[in-house]
Amino acid sequence: MTVIDISPSVMQFLLAFIVVAPLIGALAALLPAPPGLKGKNPDQAVLRHGVTVTGAVLVAGIVLAAGFDHDHPATMQATTDISWIPALDVRIHLGIDGISLPLLVLTALLTFLCALYSYFKLPAGPSPKAFVALVLVLESGTLATFAVLDLLLFFLAFEMVLIPMYFLIARWGGDQRQAAAWKFILYTLLGSVVMLLGLLLIGLKTGTFDMVALATDNGRGLTTSVQVIAVLAIGVGLAVKTPMWPLHSWLPDAHTAAPTVGSVLLAGVLLKMGTYGFVRILLPVAPDGMRTFAPYLAAFAVVGIVYGSLACLALARTGAKGDLKRLIAYSSVGHMGFVLLGIATMTPTGVNGALFANIAHGLITGLLFFLVGAVKDRYGTADLDTLAGATGAALYGRAPRLGALLAFAAVASLGLPGLAGFWGEMLTLFGAYSPGEGLSRPAFRTFMAIGAFGTLLTAAYMLIVVRRVCMGEHAPPSRLPLDERDPRAADAPRPIGTAGSPQGAPGTDPDPQAAPGATPQLADIHPYEAAAWTPLAVLTVVAGLWPAVLLGLTDPAVQQLLAGGKS
Repeated sequence: MTVIDISPSVMQFLLAFIVVAPLIGALAALLPAPPGLKGKNPDQAVLRHGVTVTGAVLVAGIVLAAGFDHDHPATMQATTDISWIPALDVRIHLGIDGISLPLLVLTALLTFLCALYSYFKLPAGPSPKAFVALVLVLESGTLATFAVLDLLLFFLAFEMVLIPMYFLIARWGGDQRQAAAWKFILYTLLGSVVMLLGLLLIGLKTGTFDMVALATDNGRGLTTSVQVIAVLAIGVGLAVKTPMWPLHSWLPDAHTAAPTVGSVLLAGVLLKMGTYGFVRILLPVAPDGMRTFAPYLAAFAVVGIVYGSLACLALARTGAKGDLKRLIAYSSVGHMGFVLLGIATMTPTGVNGALFANIAHGLITGLLFFLVGAVKDRYGTADLDTLAGATGAALYGRAPRLGALLAFAAVASLGLPGLAGFWGEMLTLFGAYSPGEGLSRPAFRTFMAIGAFGTLLTAAYMLIVVRRVCMGEHAPPSRLPLDERDPRAADAPRPIGTAGSPQGAPGTDPDPQAAPGATPQLADIHPYEAAAWTPLAVLTVVAGLWPAVLLGLTDPAVQQLLAGGKS
């Protein structure tokens, strides 16, 4: 069944366009704008160009999804297979199935929303031309990662995103951006070198780099020892990008320093590349090697779940001077731990849960980073103690719509039933209860119990964040502003810019009619922010209420993948 009937040749063109158009758009962004498209100034023209290109890619992605045959999601569709380097048997092989299609559309959506947001709120830094070009190169590399079906092309696409993300952090980031950017690039490059060796080992031993042929072979052309070595080498590179504990330490620094759109793309898109590699390459190509390492992968995953939650609790406590962006980054370590646990179960239930959690994390954490960026713009800081408001001026009272949306994203992140975050975690834990053949059931049930405990910790720190940031904290009487301690002082003169005055905090929206001593209001959600955030909030609800829409795509493809290409 397809929503609209599209010929195979048009489907091929759409997929090729989705992969190549951002790269062409990046080159065009560096050229002078045509006279009729300059707008008010060159900066506006290039930002409009970024919105146009990413919008065109998103439209192509939606049309591709509409033309996708939903009755056969396990079949590779919109395929292109052209010889590129005959001597190495490297081919330009593109295609999508029920596993890659949701990630492709998610990437196109998040990049478009980031481009739209940046059109109105460009981060401080060098030329907008370079910013737009880097975002488009990043989009092209990510889309190619989910669309290519050749191991060497996968590696090239996997590496293509590193340089643009490095410069987005290093040139448009905040404090400590240089150190964070270097840490990001060093970790990921070192992991990639090891991963390349594993990919070459598989290609040389089997005589092909074609991912479809390798998945169909299901490891029969590789000895167990070769599979173990390949899984170890490739798994290290993928684990760094995921990131898996203890290879995660680059992530909090990168998120804290990155501009808002950089954090959204890093959390919503780039982290998915690592877990996608586990599902697309290691599970079908080296099943015996995965079976050997699955208990260790699950153990690292649940440690990451608990560690990430404990780190968030430590940052959320009063007086810790925790950064809200850093807290959300550590929460990603825990959420991606659930994804890895689902993959490690090697069962359809667990892997479907991992893929669902991937999409849910992209929607919810992308929204969270948008919101935290907006809060930081208004307050001038992401420090939790400051956001909690020693004067009681919390988000519910100062920007109620922004506060309500932040609370919604937080409860979605903790896995509230009815929202997208619930299904991935639940299916992952169900998969751990009955792991795949050859895996220890007692060990995985122990991992399931630890993971379930991690969900409680997640709920704890997210509710603390909502209570402190959205509801505020009451300071002791000695720390209250003078007019709140003594009503007679309400009419006393107060210097402009002091705490409690309308001019006292960045992003405030002073009201000349407000009573003396009243809590200054913040600018609530702007129209461009609503345009960028609403799709993520709506999809979070839709995925939570109708999970079958996504699971109907992934389940047949996962079943075939785990069966070695057999339906």
